[in-house]
Amino acid sequence: MRQRAARLLLHAALVALAAAALLPLLWMVAVSFMPAGTASVSPPPLLPHHPTTANYRLLFASQGMGRYFANSLCLALLCTACSLLCNSLAGFAFAKLRFAGSEALLRVLLAALVIPSQVAMMPLFLMMKWLGFVNTYAGVVLPAAASIFGVFLVRQYALSIPDELLEAARIDGAGEGRIFLRIVLPVLRPILVTLAIFTFLASWNDFLWPLIVLTDQSMYTLPVALATVSREHGQDNELMMAGAVLTVLPILALFLALQRYYLRGILMGSVKG
Repeated sequence: MRQRAARLLLHAALVALAAAALLPLLWMVAVSFMPAGTASVSPPPLLPHHPTTANYRLLFASQGMGRYFANSLCLALLCTACSLLCNSLAGFAFAKLRFAGSEALLRVLLAALVIPSQVAMMPLFLMMKWLGFVNTYAGVVLPAAASIFGVFLVRQYALSIPDELLEAARIDGAGEGRIFLRIVLPVLRPILVTLAIFTFLASWNDFLWPLIVLTDQSMYTLPVALATVSREHGQDNELMMAGAVLTVLPILALFLALQRYYLRGILMGSVKG
């Protein structure tokens, strides 16, 4: 009986914490369907008395949010694809290939993790300007093509691949490219899904770097466009909540669709690392 009571108390505490975490998100969705000015009263209503989609129609019709949504989606997918390609190759190389200076280079990369990304934005912008990538989507995608965190994440997972398996493939005449495609990639699938979620989330929510490198308003991403809308309609809380819902929904859908692989990659990576 005591164990059952403790279990019930634990479940009740978890449900209360989950409700406290979900309540702001649910209220955000509710406010997005309220008429303008409804949420500004005191106390604010929890649910819309007269639901309306006017805020979403305003975002897509007069604010051009559909274009910004498409910009963010395309850029996030491109960044994710490039990140998976570059980080998987580099992580496998650091884990299983022996080349001069690999350990020293890995230590330098890991040391660079403590440097805030904002510190590197000025030299990175000057580099993009020298390459002619300012105000281009390449200027957004190229810096996200590889990350120290992604290389380290894949490397730690790839260390679990038996060396004997790779040597047997080399003895059979398989080249490094074929070994990577036929043996390594299937093993790395859980951690690559985890990395894809991390990369897509970071690219989708990125505000500062697209704001710096993109100058043409038609090329803005969704977070940058919402910041512009907030300057013009800062008092319209319902409109801003509708924009926030548009930002959250793709991330939530992606996580729910891939959560099984995501959790497997995290758990297996922690055990194997």
